Amino acid sequence: MRDEDVLIRVRGLKTAFGTHVIHEDLDLDIRRGEILGLVGGSGTGKTVLMNTILGLKEPDAGEITLNGRHFSDMSSEERRYVNSRWGVLFQNGALFTSLTVAENVMAPLREHVDMSDQLMEEIAGMKIGLAGLPPEAGDKFPSELSGGMRKRAALARALALDPEILFLDEPTAGLDPIGAAKFDSLIAELSQALGLTVLMVTHDLDSLHAICDRVAVLADKRVEAVAPIEALMRNPHPWIQEYFHGPRGRAALSGKES
Repeated sequence: MRDEDVLIRVRGLKTAFGTHVIHEDLDLDIRRGEILGLVGGSGTGKTVLMNTILGLKEPDAGEITLNGRHFSDMSSEERRYVNSRWGVLFQNGALFTSLTVAENVMAPLREHVDMSDQLMEEIAGMKIGLAGLPPEAGDKFPSELSGGMRKRAALARALALDPEILFLDEPTAGLDPIGAAKFDSLIAELSQALGLTVLMVTHDLDSLHAICDRVAVLADKRVEAVAPIEALMRNPHPWIQEYFHGPRGRAALSGKES
């Protein structure tokens, strides 16, 4: 694979909380323009890995590069710019409850961009529509929205700064199957239309089958395997076999084939 095809490269990563090591000697490539699913058992550190790439947690060892540039070599101003090019949808949306949807979407704009309130309001309206919400949703508070609408509002905020890459942490958790399928379709459409790279932490087998180009599996403190799902299902690792060929895995595969 050519270096220019890799947007983010992780090499020899170690993360720990005190003496408890979460990841050790972990390698991962995130390719430009792909939707990469990240799965693993409980306690394997899926969200920790995402947060470390985002810079929310300092790695204990190893290197992370963006477009071949080491994060450790970047100035605070350069890293701030990089962060402005990334959109993040945290677990449960993490919307500001005291702000309307439109105000939530405008929050990253206020932090990173110098523009008029009128222009910010126009951009917020566009992003709200892009996330599949009606215009009137902009005036509502998160508590007035359904679970699916809150996910879309959080997605609109993640899209506010026209990101190059989207980080999604359990984006379909808590949604009913129809709502989850619609959200998956929205992510796939946005990725294709906007040229987005997507890293999606998920345990939703339907999402993995429906929209992921590749899936990375965390096990034994590292990325045990990363491949398109069809190839991954042939991997002999016990956890991978149990996960993808258990009752839920068979049901997800059956739904894809039907």
